[in-house]
Amino acid sequence: MTDPTPHTNTPPIAKPDRVPDDLDRLITDAGGDPTVFHGRNVRDVLQTGLKLLNDGSDTGEVKLINRSMKELRYALKVFRPYKETPKISVFGSARTPEDHPDYLQAVRFSRTMAEAGWMVITGAGDGIMRAGHDGAQRENSFGVSIRLPFETNANDVIVGDPKLITFRYFFTRKLMFMWMSHAVALFPGGFGTQDEGFEALTLIQTGKAPLVPIVMIDAPPGSIPGEAEATKSGGGYWHHWDNYVTHSLLDNGWISPEDQNLYFVTDDAGAAARHVIDFYRNYHSQRYVKEQLVLRIRRPLKEKQVAALSDEFKELVVDGDVRQSGPLPGEKQFPALPRLHFHHTKHGFGKLRAMIDRINAFDAENAG
Repeated sequence: MTDPTPHTNTPPIAKPDRVPDDLDRLITDAGGDPTVFHGRNVRDVLQTGLKLLNDGSDTGEVKLINRSMKELRYALKVFRPYKETPKISVFGSARTPEDHPDYLQAVRFSRTMAEAGWMVITGAGDGIMRAGHDGAQRENSFGVSIRLPFETNANDVIVGDPKLITFRYFFTRKLMFMWMSHAVALFPGGFGTQDEGFEALTLIQTGKAPLVPIVMIDAPPGSIPGEAEATKSGGGYWHHWDNYVTHSLLDNGWISPEDQNLYFVTDDAGAAARHVIDFYRNYHSQRYVKEQLVLRIRRPLKEKQVAALSDEFKELVVDGDVRQSGPLPGEKQFPALPRLHFHHTKHGFGKLRAMIDRINAFDAENAG
């Protein structure tokens, strides 16, 4: 929506030849180096802002870009000191009472994750969001709140903490949830919970976000009065959701069978935590180097295990085999970690999730 504030369109200004030199000087004065990659990227940001003067942009457009950039810069600054700590985003209803089985389940799960060295990110409101903070405790919690007409305050666990960030825009907030998360946990909730869950699944299914475990956690069996005996799965919320996905999406061919590898439904908070932690047993992270998908792992696999991956997951490989090596040319992060890499088809990410599970299973065999 454009900003209704009156403004006057002015003719495009000329582009002085001195602007690039001036920007380089600004970057140098700010302590940067405009000749290196990082400095050149900052210069591009500045040049993009200046181009708005010649684009015929209106006040609302400039405000949107300015405010969203400020939100992202500040949020990244808050998260940066905790870069090495794994984090999990917890979603669920803001309306869940504190004595509800879903709330208690979220507390158990978040406490278990914090004890395993993880931090919890929630939307900072009440209900399941407060439960996530309640379980992890303030020191292990981030709050990523949104300004809404009917929700203006953070919950009493995270309020006043420097790790509480308030966003104006949903899209910048969502970006931080996914960018900062090494896993996603979903508890029963409304439109917002469904939105966050489907967005995470869509980004991972299409390769626009790295693979992370997604767990969907119901209340324990028998914990909710009036529960239908036939579900045998606590509140049955995610049980019914999974039925919908299977019979309305999978059966109609709108998703692939392997896409169901991307999520895990359970009514056991401990099983959900193990599912998340086990995902990182040997698997560490991923990136592309040109056409090669690089899977960083913590410990090398045996040669026969690498060969087995090539055979079992050949539909993910355009040509050649899965290979094991050290860092590829151009890789600077995590130089001590072994790599598995192959020419990836760039689709079939549900199958890639199964491949990571196999890598972790091989590591368990080697340890045993």
